[in-house]
Amino acid sequence: MDFVIAFVLFLAAMLFCLIRDYALYWALAFALALFFAVGLKRGCSAKALADMAWSKMPKTMIVLRIIFLIGILTGLWRSCGTIAFFIYYGVRAISPPLFVLLAFLLSALLSYALGTSFGVTSTAGVVLIALARSGGVDTAVAAGAVLSGVYFGDRGAPTSSCASLVAALTETDLYGNVKRMHRTALLPYVLCLAFYAFLSLRNPMTGGDETLLAALADSFELSLWTVAPAIIMLALPLLRVPIWIAMTLSGVTAFAVSVLAQGAGVLETLGVSVLGYASEGVLADVLSGGGLVSMLTVFLMLPLASMMTGIIEGVGALDGAQEKLAAASGRLGLLPTTALLSILCSMALCNQTIVVIMLHQLMGKVYAQRGASNEEFAMDIANTGVTLAGLVPWCIACAVPLSMLGVGLEALPYAALLYMIPLCYLFTKNRFFQKGEQL
Repeated sequence: MDFVIAFVLFLAAMLFCLIRDYALYWALAFALALFFAVGLKRGCSAKALADMAWSKMPKTMIVLRIIFLIGILTGLWRSCGTIAFFIYYGVRAISPPLFVLLAFLLSALLSYALGTSFGVTSTAGVVLIALARSGGVDTAVAAGAVLSGVYFGDRGAPTSSCASLVAALTETDLYGNVKRMHRTALLPYVLCLAFYAFLSLRNPMTGGDETLLAALADSFELSLWTVAPAIIMLALPLLRVPIWIAMTLSGVTAFAVSVLAQGAGVLETLGVSVLGYASEGVLADVLSGGGLVSMLTVFLMLPLASMMTGIIEGVGALDGAQEKLAAASGRLGLLPTTALLSILCSMALCNQTIVVIMLHQLMGKVYAQRGASNEEFAMDIANTGVTLAGLVPWCIACAVPLSMLGVGLEALPYAALLYMIPLCYLFTKNRFFQKGEQL
């Protein structure tokens, strides 16, 4: 009962932070203290509880290193012109009758390069919605296409912190997971292409605003050098270079391009990597942001959530829940149970990262008991929790991108990839995994 009360207070703290617009790590810090106190009440020593909390940190440190590098890259890619190059030439290439389809493809390409949904939404997504408004395209349709596109990379890019977290928790190979993610989602990708092609014909662009593109051309030297950081980031992982090395080299290259090609100062560029890029005028809402500070909330939430789950697991607070989930999986199957739990966790915890951690925490032993491989477990998490969180209106995985784009919940029916992936996987999973065998 004491842990139930602690959970209720935790959820109340999360709701309070959401209503008052406080950072969610305050609720996690509060919950960590609560569960630590409950552990003491149950007779555990402070040292034992500290050991439980720290037991999850080695895996978390791997992800924190990636998040640290992502923060730096999101600032440097802005200052060196990489983001500007993709936006400028990507938008130039868009054919008015295919605007919605190409908005999806451009968002997917950028998200795969950056591995972040928020970063792409706040850059290319904002530009695409501005163009949609000026060209008479239904903004709900355009926003749905962008939301689908940004989660293409957030779920399955080697640079994605979410993909790295899934791999670390399930002790699977990141690159192998990325390959399996694309193969298990091939059918949804094809269906999305057809869906957005149809919507493009129903919502053709009638015109375009060149102001933003002109500002990009005036503010940056859009030479091929600006693409070098992205090429490094895309090419090296294909050669099996460790992701942190690829990100480091991409960051070094972006720093050099920013100083040598864009004329920024060394100290100024160092500041951008930490504090983010600050633009002015018409580009302020499009390019400003990034840097280590942009990842501060996630950087604090992840270790707090990991320590909290370490204590919860160590004192056996989830044993009862795991038994019930094991029974449910026997009746419904592993995947449907994981999908339903994903929705409940997204509704209760409001954060994609915590959802992934809780799915691993609650379903890990269930999958092991059923003889499922770690690779199957990783794919089930990636194809349920990661995507379904983006469909829960009050979950930050959904609310933040919609807020950035300036649209409401009317965009969600058009975010086809987010629900096509779990639906298609539900009916095709047996093609990829048989009796624990991996794809």
